[in-house]
Amino acid sequence: MTVASTADLGSASQPLLDLTVGQVRRAVDGWHAVLHIGAVDHRVWSKEPPVLGASYAADLPFDGDFDARAYAARRLWRAMNGRAPGLAFHQLSKQRRQRLSAAIRALDAHSAGGSYRVVAEALFDKKRIPDRGWKTHDLRNRTIRLVQGGLALMRGGYRKLLRPGRRDE
Repeated sequence: MTVASTADLGSASQPLLDLTVGQVRRAVDGWHAVLHIGAVDHRVWSKEPPVLGASYAADLPFDGDFDARAYAARRLWRAMNGRAPGLAFHQLSKQRRQRLSAAIRALDAHSAGGSYRVVAEALFDKKRIPDRGWKTHDLRNRTIRLVQGGLALMRGGYRKLLRPGRRDE
């Protein structure tokens, strides 16, 4: 989430630095901070360095990640005001969590040099992998799709998990 000084935005806001700032660091794109509020870490970004006692407001661009940014801003606002975080942004089904976990495991095994057959043996049990007919077996195709899914997540597809109503492909 982007935060900006109210001097830049000209609107009412909350002082962020009255809270416990866990970590502030400068990067080439601006300033990154982790705010520890209760048991939750909130990550914020600003163009300018934080100023003690300054007031800040969220800057939310109308882009493909607007829903996720608005949710994060609302969670931060609720935490700053001593409220519960509210309803979850979206929930992953058990089946989807299992598929994502399998994709990450498949990616790890493949990245370590494992063949699709070795990856399949690790994921699905060696007994289920046939000695003959491997090239046309459904578990081979499933393993390849899981590795490809893991690669897509690694290349930035994990961001899709934050967007409701979209499937990881």
